[in-house]
Amino acid sequence: MTDTKVGFPRSPLPRFEEAEGLGPQDTEFVKDLVAVLAKYGNLDRFGLCLLHDHFPLSADEVLVETNDPEARTLHAHVEKADGTRHAKASQWRFVPHADHEPGREAGTDSCQEIMLCTTLDLCPGREHERGDR
Repeated sequence: MTDTKVGFPRSPLPRFEEAEGLGPQDTEFVKDLVAVLAKYGNLDRFGLCLLHDHFPLSADEVLVETNDPEARTLHAHVEKADGTRHAKASQWRFVPHADHEPGREAGTDSCQEIMLCTTLDLCPGREHERGDR
């Protein structure tokens, strides 16, 4: 089970086709972000991803990533957050302080988990690590 923070609606994101990628106008932003990551020793831990939606998720759902290392593929599917066995978040979305869940202290939930995965026993292709042959 995961401790995924759900229960309140997510702000809508643009569809992939409409989402704007990094461009020359983002040079200073990226330099500042790299400097902050370097300051905290996180250059090899975090990066950027293009936030977008392919389909809507309910507040009680989470996108789950699995992989097959032998086929070299990634798969994503939707699960109920309170029923998923995938426990490691792999992508987060920043949340402005004004968007925090009512009653929660500002600053305690600066991110929403938007993608989960597990590094071992639940991903396809890892059966040999579980002994499920």
